[in-house]
Amino acid sequence: MNKELFGVLDDDGAFDDLASRSSFDWVADGERATVAIRDPALGFPGRSSTYRDERGSCIVWGEAFSPDDVSTPTAEYAFERYAAVGADAFGELNGSFLVFVELDGDAVVASDPARTWQCFYTDTPDGRVFGTNPQRVLSAATGLEVDTRGLLEYIHMGVVVDERTVYSRLSCIPFDGYFTADESGTLSRFVYDPADPDEFDYVDELAARLERAIARRSNFPGKQGVLLSGGYDSRAIVAQHPDIDVCYTLGAADHPEVEVARNIANQYGADHETLVPDDDYINVDEDVIEYSLGTRESVHVHHAGCDETMDADTVFHGLLFDTFLRGHFLPQNVVEVFGNRFPLQGLDPDPDPAEVLSSKFGYHPACDHVFPECYDEFDTSMEFIDDVVDEQLDKWSDRYDNVYDSIELIGIQNQPSVPFHFELSDNYIESFVAADAELIDWHLKTPPEKRNTNTMMAAMRKLNPDIFRHRPPDRPHNSFRKNQIEKFVRRKVPGIEPFSSPWPDMEAQYDRNELDRKLFPGYPSIHELPVRVKLRINDITTWMNAADDDSVLTPNDVLCPPVRMLTDS
Repeated sequence: MNKELFGVLDDDGAFDDLASRSSFDWVADGERATVAIRDPALGFPGRSSTYRDERGSCIVWGEAFSPDDVSTPTAEYAFERYAAVGADAFGELNGSFLVFVELDGDAVVASDPARTWQCFYTDTPDGRVFGTNPQRVLSAATGLEVDTRGLLEYIHMGVVVDERTVYSRLSCIPFDGYFTADESGTLSRFVYDPADPDEFDYVDELAARLERAIARRSNFPGKQGVLLSGGYDSRAIVAQHPDIDVCYTLGAADHPEVEVARNIANQYGADHETLVPDDDYINVDEDVIEYSLGTRESVHVHHAGCDETMDADTVFHGLLFDTFLRGHFLPQNVVEVFGNRFPLQGLDPDPDPAEVLSSKFGYHPACDHVFPECYDEFDTSMEFIDDVVDEQLDKWSDRYDNVYDSIELIGIQNQPSVPFHFELSDNYIESFVAADAELIDWHLKTPPEKRNTNTMMAAMRKLNPDIFRHRPPDRPHNSFRKNQIEKFVRRKVPGIEPFSSPWPDMEAQYDRNELDRKLFPGYPSIHELPVRVKLRINDITTWMNAADDDSVLTPNDVLCPPVRMLTDS
């Protein structure tokens, strides 16, 4: 990977056996750890930073800001505040980051509140090896044993949940958490605590916080680009950022959504470029699958085949705006009429958390038959997912007070789409606006029924009354009900073109590229599975075989793994 945080806690010489110091930009040698960072943006305000003195050292990785009234560089600020208040210092940082501090014999690694970065670790006789590249971390381990439950989560849900990975000796930093040389744990920054509505105006607060979040990120270096759709989220950035140079939209040049995005760019004085996907839109190359980190699906890296045409230095995007601000994981109320489901305004009064989350993560009922063919414990994939979700709801029950926040919490903890962020951040100076601490705080203080598109649109109009001059093509009306009626009519009435995605049809391209023959020769039972599931099987098989030189896993091994499976001796 182009950028990396890597280190060894209680290092007994392991670092130099696993990595070349010259391949990193900065190395901290301490009494309790050796930690290194590689990032071309190291030292830019708001980006990765480092600090050391005679007491110890600090590395802040990613996009991170000190409090607005502080001019001290972020790593120095974090170090001094850790000296003063301990782990509470991490709650004073803002952004999408990991932070390492060694001070007076203590060494700790912590995530941002929403764990927008995954950091992995494994224990060895020479110390706890950790880093953002799990394949390098795994190179320190021997006798790797596949975590069957983690692998089943990946295949049947599209995510490996919580701290688990597909290897029993490889763990991920906890959500809103930290680890040291000999323990891991959680902090208390991501806890639902609704504000008093008489003192907290949801629209006004969101508008002010959006404005500040984008302003914090308005001085990054080089040519400024944004991945812009015709929807709601990313247009907030191009409307508020004073210096966006170019907007990129993925899709066919004549698609209505691309045309709307082009109009939005023109409205705010930015250039527009269409990223036209070709036959490589379904990208099964190992260098793209690498960004799945063995815990998510690479299908979310939509733009991977277009990097050569994107010449921006800094790239913004609207990832997780829908999650933190518009209730992406919240169950919407629907009514069934003659076998058709019509969305209604408001929330489902009696949601099933496992059913809601499975639909958002990547469950497909076509996989249900796999469990009875392989295991006695569960009859279907959905039964397995019920068990996974129940376990997580119990574990995190002290962070929410209602079923809606419980669903949002588990969804955010295990967000499927973060490979999009991982790939962008590795190839550009990537700005993750939705991870701003003030926006996350708004999410935690706002009740679920107010975390919706209407609230966000009202906030955006406060910032710019003309922001919706060009409406999303699949939401042409101001009325929710009218939009739903038009969607239904277009879907059901012959001769009227339904709303569509600007992206290629995945199933058609899969067949056109003959990927069954290329990826799964000799596995006819896998050919029968849905395309999304087949790509997932290829992702994890490819990733695990690349992560372990001795691994020779087959697609059948990952679809129906033995209860205990060693990948080397």
